[in-house]
Amino acid sequence: MPPTRKAFLLRIDPSVLDAVQRWANDDLRSLNGQIEFVLRRALTQAGRAPARAGVAPPNGRPDTAEIDDESATDGDA
Repeated sequence: MPPTRKAFLLRIDPSVLDAVQRWANDDLRSLNGQIEFVLRRALTQAGRAPARAGVAPPNGRPDTAEIDDESATDGDA
């Protein structure tokens, strides 16, 4: 079972948000994924990463073969 996500409101300077969105686009991530990536990296660098944090999702879009494999198994559940 995938870990649950907690939703929250983030108030942020529009220019910072635009810069993070551009960075996310460059890395082929969603804005939410990029914010989580930056937070995880900052926590790790500060030595404050939680021991029980879930694994970070991989960078970028999945390979075409991975998408084909997932769609082939969707009907088996």
